[in-house]
Amino acid sequence: MSSSVEKLALLRDALKQNSIDAYIIPSSDPHLGENIPDHWKIISWLTGFTGSAGTVVITDTFAGLWTDSRYFIQAEKQLEGSGFKLISPGPDMDYIDWLAGNISPESKIALDGRIYSISSFRKLEDRLINNRVKIDFNCDLIGDMWTDRPALPSSMAFDHPVEFSGKERSLKIAGVREQMKKEKVNYHLLTSIDDIMWLLNIRGRDVPFTPLLISFAIIGEEQILLFTDENKIPAELASGFDKFGIVILPYEEYSNIFSSFREGSSILITPGTTSTALFYSLPDYLKISEDISIPSRMKAIKNKTEIENIGKVMVKDGVALSKFFCWIESSLGKVPMTEVFLAGRLLKFRSQQDGFLGPSFATILAFNENAALPHYAAKPETDSEIEENGILLSDSGGQYYGGTTDITRTISIGIPTQQQKKDFTLVLKGNISLAMAKFPLGTRGFQLDILARKPLWEQGLNYGHGTGHGVGYCLNVHEGPQSISPADNKTIIEPGMLISNEPAIYRESEYGIRTENLILCYEDEETDFGQFLRFDTVSLCYIDKSLIDKSLLEQKEIDWLNRYHTEVYDRISPHLTESEKMWLKVKTEPI
Repeated sequence: MSSSVEKLALLRDALKQNSIDAYIIPSSDPHLGENIPDHWKIISWLTGFTGSAGTVVITDTFAGLWTDSRYFIQAEKQLEGSGFKLISPGPDMDYIDWLAGNISPESKIALDGRIYSISSFRKLEDRLINNRVKIDFNCDLIGDMWTDRPALPSSMAFDHPVEFSGKERSLKIAGVREQMKKEKVNYHLLTSIDDIMWLLNIRGRDVPFTPLLISFAIIGEEQILLFTDENKIPAELASGFDKFGIVILPYEEYSNIFSSFREGSSILITPGTTSTALFYSLPDYLKISEDISIPSRMKAIKNKTEIENIGKVMVKDGVALSKFFCWIESSLGKVPMTEVFLAGRLLKFRSQQDGFLGPSFATILAFNENAALPHYAAKPETDSEIEENGILLSDSGGQYYGGTTDITRTISIGIPTQQQKKDFTLVLKGNISLAMAKFPLGTRGFQLDILARKPLWEQGLNYGHGTGHGVGYCLNVHEGPQSISPADNKTIIEPGMLISNEPAIYRESEYGIRTENLILCYEDEETDFGQFLRFDTVSLCYIDKSLIDKSLLEQKEIDWLNRYHTEVYDRISPHLTESEKMWLKVKTEPI
């Protein structure tokens, strides 16, 4: 079955047979993560939309997709002829609000509670309370329809040794248990796979772009129950696990274990990553505490070894990027270039770096109007040829044993227009402003967001995504709890946190400009007014000076750029050929 229209018709038949008035499908899996295995990419299979974020609502007369601003243009194109429509931004943007305004009283709404978080379910219940609807959260209508559904992945776990992790798994486990005692909980349910990978110092290859092994875990006072396929744990790792009371159980049994817990025990869960089905499998006699997981809080603060390794990885990544951009410039007009071809060439340069595991997300190499799509990924049907004049945006990253990278550079092919130079310089000003920020301990990301947007706002410009996301360590490229955006995130920015800095401008049907570096928070001075913090820009790649309108820069911004370019040259050039060094020297000369 290949037609989205046919699939939609079959799904509506299933709604009718089950007396369902509306069916909700989120883009998630039982772990509620961003990157999910093909087995759980229901929205892509059903609608043709391939973005990483979205929710579909289907009734007998309506089929709509909600997604965020990164994917509006992409979704419009991919949904054409599918029977589904993109619900544009506006008062009815939220699918729950749409349901509240369009579903009749006493209606039946259904969803698969295995892939729907309990926090989202509570919002759904609260918003629809006046509609007096029935919500069935044990409804899987896709399983029987998707006959050629990909199997769950079956990669082997591998060790992430202390030379990279910086701390033995025994110490991490002890630290989590110590915090559990402080919070007076007997058990801690881990549903986010990255938490489990960090805690046990292991990695896997089950999920695209992120070295994860599909699993659940429960930390007890003496044992840790790890729910994954036993044949995915090598004998040497399994033997090591035995020493620390780590018991391997079948993946499917994760929701059946709670009945064995003693009455009156307390368990800590994270509502945003705990599925509705899993939450309601918890016995009533357990005391439930809810908070961000303890490993999530701990791993957001990179330790000394991790920070040292991140520095080394940034050099490797910078070398790959320098060789890549040098090759583009020397080969332009001699070698036919397209977006897909360049993405493959960049992967080749990164693959030559020691410790490289793979890309950290789908590489965005976008030319001109394609660069106006914030999360565009070139495919054969959209592949654009790199011509003599235009804007090329490269947003890419790598997974290394010693860290995770994410960097965006925008370069000019040919001679840029004055508007392009102005846009680029305003974005650069925002990036430098955040990079130079000094702020007191206790500051939250939403308080810093204005620093990156102010130069744009003053010119009546803006961008629709966040300014910065937390970055994992050989884990998720998007990994909180920290972030920098207009959203009211309660997490404070602390020393050791790695965050992206990526202001942007997108002009639809023309071009997109984004400059992104990773920044590491560290302690600055302590005064009578408290401890102050700063950022260190750790990404290492030249910024295209041909796109800079120097008249728009203040002297402190020029000084920052010149210092940054000096560091880029000093740290990258020893790893380049003589011709590449000469090229980079020109690219990093002071302005």
